[in-house]
Amino acid sequence: MEIRVLRYFLTVAREESITKAADVLHITQPTLSRQLAQMEDEMGVKLFDRGTRKIVLTNEGLLLRRRAEEILELVDKTERELTEQEEAVEGTVTIGCGDLGAMQMLPELFRSFHDRYPAVTFDLYTATADHVRDQMERGLIDVGLLLEPINMEKYDFIRLNQKEQWVVVMPADDPLASHDSVTPADLKDLPLILPRRLSVQSELASWFGDDFDQLNVLFTSNLPSNGSVMVCHKLAYAIVVKGSISLWDQEKITFRPLNPELSASSVLAWKRQQPFGLAASKFIEHLKRTFAHLE
Repeated sequence: MEIRVLRYFLTVAREESITKAADVLHITQPTLSRQLAQMEDEMGVKLFDRGTRKIVLTNEGLLLRRRAEEILELVDKTERELTEQEEAVEGTVTIGCGDLGAMQMLPELFRSFHDRYPAVTFDLYTATADHVRDQMERGLIDVGLLLEPINMEKYDFIRLNQKEQWVVVMPADDPLASHDSVTPADLKDLPLILPRRLSVQSELASWFGDDFDQLNVLFTSNLPSNGSVMVCHKLAYAIVVKGSISLWDQEKITFRPLNPELSASSVLAWKRQQPFGLAASKFIEHLKRTFAHLE
């Protein structure tokens, strides 16, 4: 006997009409009649006397109505108690993330989660994907927003549909700023700031081709912020993902996309079979519901 069908039964008993009950329940009359007939068959009793004007409960139907009201009252009470228990969830969820465009997807995610669990707070930890993953491995970070490529063998993850575009950052008055895009030849003899991540360097090496080993790499940097200071002082040109510079002062430094285009995907990840706290577990469930269309 399903809770849903008990609700159907009580609605028919209250409305004394299949047609009216179907309208209240927003289902078709044949569907409702079929569900009630199946209930009678399963229980082996007749629940209704179907008259020309209205439906009347049999003695068995009257008994079921009393029991159904008690059952549904208990179900509703249990659901309220569970909801109240969820609202009491508290703790801190630690999120590790890079300077990525996909960060723009997270504020609404945090807002909707905090509306449901107002006692939960967040700790945002900014680092490269490799370092965030290492911290996840040690249990110090619950969920990571990671730029690929990265080994995800030990992790469950959701790949986001927003692409991270690689660009060259330069002073706003630099001659390269007059270009629509930047090619490997444009950068061949210029001082550069490259990402420290070896996996990213490998992708950039493929983009530069044979010129990669002859590049004038003045700096490597784990995150773009300090590199942007070097760019602003005209020491070098930085190759970064576009999302990392959305909040920079575009009057001082600007960017141009790589040509041919180079982009990467990002993932929200958490360690498989990790014993999470209640707040982190609820947040991961929230992630799965929010991004269910991407799984």
